[in-house]
Amino acid sequence: MFIPIHDGRPLQVIRFQLVTLAIIACNVAVYLTTGAFQSDQVLVAIATGYGVVPGELTGMLAPAVYDPIPEPLTLLTYQFLHAGWWHLLSNMLFLWVFADNVEDAYGHPAFLIMYLLCGALGGLAHVLMTPGSDAPLVGASGAVSGVLGAYFLLYPKSRILVLFNWFIPLRLSAFWILGGWFLLQLASLYINRNNEVQVAFWAHIGGFVAGVAITWAIRRRLLIRVGE
Repeated sequence: MFIPIHDGRPLQVIRFQLVTLAIIACNVAVYLTTGAFQSDQVLVAIATGYGVVPGELTGMLAPAVYDPIPEPLTLLTYQFLHAGWWHLLSNMLFLWVFADNVEDAYGHPAFLIMYLLCGALGGLAHVLMTPGSDAPLVGASGAVSGVLGAYFLLYPKSRILVLFNWFIPLRLSAFWILGGWFLLQLASLYINRNNEVQVAFWAHIGGFVAGVAITWAIRRRLLIRVGE
């Protein structure tokens, strides 16, 4: 378990991470108006209505009673819903630490597209691996994982300050921190293969792979070279 604190890498192209800040603000605002002060019944309705329910998306389950939008659109809306304060804060912390430099490499509009696309692809990975599930998927972690994948490819030598086991400060390269994080997702998937866990590891894995793949595919169009 590690908590990222700071990467110490200055912006080179953009003046400020406007899109990153806007995404964080949207996530916080949505949580305050949906998840923070609602009853359990309302929370379930919101999660099943705007979260990704794999069985509904694949057609293996009938739509929920509260079905406000077409199911494919939930691949976008689920990215702005969270199950609790810790779920929200952990995702936003990872986003704040790593997304500014990815936005710097992509530029504002392209970064937003990449972020949302990674979230959708992470959600699809979860659906493909759990096609009949009736448990709604919510959270920004698929999209944030895409940011981590992009950072892993763009800045592997960047030194990241993290707290290991909550209180031990370490400064390690992004290659080891984010590579280790990805391997941890794979290991956790194997360890919990026979258990019902609430963490959508496939969304993390799918989002990370999407971030690496997209960044590699458009590497010659980025504002910063891959591997700096």
